[in-house]
Amino acid sequence: MLPDLNRLKVFYHIYTLNSIVSAANQLHLTQPAVSQQLQKLEAELKVQLFTRLHKKLVPTLSGERLFQLVEPFILKLHNDLPYIRQPYERPSGLLRIGAPREFGKEYLPRFCEAFRQLHPDVIFQLKFKESMPLLTMIKEGVLDYALVDVYYKQGEMPGFTDVFSIDPLLTERMLLVCSRSYYESEIRGDHSFGNLIRKEFITDEDDPSILTLWFKHHFQKRPDNLNIVMTLDSHEALLSGLKLGMGLGIATAHLIWDEIQSGELVPITTARKNLVNMISLVQLQDKVPTLTEKTFRDFMLAEVQKDDIRERFRSLDGQE
Repeated sequence: MLPDLNRLKVFYHIYTLNSIVSAANQLHLTQPAVSQQLQKLEAELKVQLFTRLHKKLVPTLSGERLFQLVEPFILKLHNDLPYIRQPYERPSGLLRIGAPREFGKEYLPRFCEAFRQLHPDVIFQLKFKESMPLLTMIKEGVLDYALVDVYYKQGEMPGFTDVFSIDPLLTERMLLVCSRSYYESEIRGDHSFGNLIRKEFITDEDDPSILTLWFKHHFQKRPDNLNIVMTLDSHEALLSGLKLGMGLGIATAHLIWDEIQSGELVPITTARKNLVNMISLVQLQDKVPTLTEKTFRDFMLAEVQKDDIRERFRSLDGQE
């Protein structure tokens, strides 16, 4: 038997506010009434949901597990109820979409704006994160779609587990670059594995795996203990560090093409083609999409086929 849903609502507010008093104020109830609802829920579930320490509520393991079940339901109600009167025959309501930070900031707002020109009853919630957090958010139902970047060898399709379906959208070329001054003082035309691995590196990811992937792709060898002198959490900061001559770093070609054309940044090339990153539209495989989700998916697949988008990725990446 399901627990009393009103008590679950009270529990949700106690948990998120970490206070019975604050939950009572938000729910417009008395403090004793909220305390009584919590006690009845604990009795109904036969578990303790909070430990009381010096007037502070600390969730127990059972409380944490219950919140993980309740939170998606409460949030979905909160997000979708304003649109319950919207007609089913046209797209409407909230779409929750995730994307890689730099690609998302550059392109996703313009896609959303164009979609709203056609379907003004749709609103968007965007999350810009790395691939693994985005995939986790899809699995947990926090996102409806995510644009995820996946690195793969030329000619191979990226692999996903069976829980996801994937629609490839665009390919990006990932370049190892440095400033002109750093190139002239440290690289001097020597693009060999032995020379490069002795240099300084900066990265905009907590995990330097993109650097390892670049070396494996170009030299079929993994470097040990690269000298990473700075880790950042934004592409803009990465470019600043590169331009200042702090070392080598991986950047997306079409986002730095102006700097490459001007000679401010110098790409490190080898006999192999550039490392490729596939931007793909990912959703849960077994999920039945709503009309709004299906319409947006079809819109995105059509949008990236437009000549200006394709041409920008081809020409700016310097590929035929």
